[in-house]
Amino acid sequence: MKRITIFAKGNVVVHDSLHSCRIGGELLWNGINESLKPAFPDVKVRLRHETLTRFDALLAADGQIPAAFEGHELELGTYPLAGQFSDKLFTTPCDAVILSILPDVASTLVRHKEDGFLFYPPPESERWPEQERAWLRENFEKVGLVDVETSMENLAAVVERVQAERDVPVLVYNMSPIIPGDMVHCYLGLEDIYSTRVKRFNLALIELSEAIGISIVDIDAIVARGGADRMKVDAMHLTPAGYEAASNEVVRILSDLGTLDADPVDTKAENRVRISA
Repeated sequence: MKRITIFAKGNVVVHDSLHSCRIGGELLWNGINESLKPAFPDVKVRLRHETLTRFDALLAADGQIPAAFEGHELELGTYPLAGQFSDKLFTTPCDAVILSILPDVASTLVRHKEDGFLFYPPPESERWPEQERAWLRENFEKVGLVDVETSMENLAAVVERVQAERDVPVLVYNMSPIIPGDMVHCYLGLEDIYSTRVKRFNLALIELSEAIGISIVDIDAIVARGGADRMKVDAMHLTPAGYEAASNEVVRILSDLGTLDADPVDTKAENRVRISA
């Protein structure tokens, strides 16, 4: 049995396609190892997953949780501090890296006024005790959406850091711009609505792929081929059928790149691989 290690740094589409999709406690898709069974029954994936806040925050992370959080017990859901400030993407041996543009398309962050680090307060922050919400308001300032050019520069820097120590493929999920119920036909005054923003990021990702050779997991094409009503729930979430199709596409790309035929990485060497910030 050959074991391949994948480090996936992304959000719900990445997690639910490669790890598992559960809705109401019911397992509806069981991840990339299911996709491997038909053509690669002797290959198993060990998946390392962390959520991603944005590429700029990832580049700044050094693995240390800032001292400003000491004494605060914050409900962070799937965005724990250890993951938000993790540099494991750059230090963990693996056979492939998988990322997503979704956080850069959709996420706004806050910046600590004194120390300058970026932080993502997830939706759970609305339920924090008032003293914690007041602490957030007093010590952090809002950082708006990142522009597409800066995002691609940051993504290119992430890829460069990953590949500086190990020559592994980097796959990046794009997004589907289809939004259920969206019936816009005139875009006058609507220069940066969500669907248009997704299209601009998708095009920029193609241009970056042309420049540095990353592979695109084309969620846009997957949804188009399968039909949005069958593949997509809302602006960001796919159906279990959509997650399965995305996982199958990852396997197809890794097979095309030869990753599934290569000797697996020595995961015991994890502590030996470091990249300076």
